[in-house]
Amino acid sequence: MLQNTNQVQVVDINDSNVGQRVDNFLLSKLKGVPKSRIYRLLRKGEVRVNKGRIKPHYKLSCGDNVRIPPVRISARVSEKSCLPIPNGRLASLLEMAVVYEDCHLLVVNKPSGLAVHGGSGISFGLIEYLRQMRPQQHFLELVHRLDRETSGCVMVAKQRSALRHLQQQLRNGEIIKIYHALVVGRWPHRRRSVNQPLIKNQLVSGERIVKTALTGLPGVKSSLTEYKVIKYYQQVSLVEAKPITGRTHQIRVHCQSAGHPIVGDAKYGNEIVDKEFRAMGLKRMFLHAFRLEFTLPNTDQEAALTADNKVVIEAPLGDDLTAIYQRLAITV
Repeated sequence: MLQNTNQVQVVDINDSNVGQRVDNFLLSKLKGVPKSRIYRLLRKGEVRVNKGRIKPHYKLSCGDNVRIPPVRISARVSEKSCLPIPNGRLASLLEMAVVYEDCHLLVVNKPSGLAVHGGSGISFGLIEYLRQMRPQQHFLELVHRLDRETSGCVMVAKQRSALRHLQQQLRNGEIIKIYHALVVGRWPHRRRSVNQPLIKNQLVSGERIVKTALTGLPGVKSSLTEYKVIKYYQQVSLVEAKPITGRTHQIRVHCQSAGHPIVGDAKYGNEIVDKEFRAMGLKRMFLHAFRLEFTLPNTDQEAALTADNKVVIEAPLGDDLTAIYQRLAITV
């Protein structure tokens, strides 16, 4: 059975959508339509902005006129697009995982194993669950992403203006992200950074990996991570990792390239050491987004709260990582 989402829609862009990519705008307007179909509409020029063809990365401006054609989708697809509301235990867990919230955004201490969004074989993730849990919140968008295996701070904007403000800070390198990682071996105190360009690769199996590469090759991106030793243990080091750039798997690959892979990293790790830590109860990668430092939009309301609008958020480690600390005789 097929159904029409609507006839031709013509949408005038206002302040709430300024700066949003047109592909993301369409995903929010055409609920249940597969991403592949939306990108096909854009490629064929069936979606028009100000009567002209546009690329998926086009960013909307105030006053833009967007023409959206009628789209026929399977009723079964539409039904599947309605995500289940998280069960009581998961909903409670996610609510307790909110470590900061104001009128602009919320920061969630994402558990390991939960993707930040659906896609690539995953039906739903953190952002979809939050939207189901908070139907009264008309706008919820990820400001940035974390790997599925990584736990810790994830920012979710509650206003379009906050999303633009925070993403601009990300582009300018003004948001400080601090991660805690347990790595194999003794990380040298003198090694304060890893400056290795990275390139995405795809294995025959379809699994995506990232590798270091020579500057100048197609697809290679400059990548820099700063490191600081927190404490040494018998066969591992606890380090603080501060990514200056924001590349896929950056911290993980930089640790591997330095000869000190992250404990529990199934993709880039050391299987012999990981086996020992699995016996100790570690079932995941020991990488945690511990701290975020950023500024809020400059509004009178927030200025009354903080003189410089500076916010510092820390996310506590989960019980699983805390247990490993205790097994290593680390005081937490």
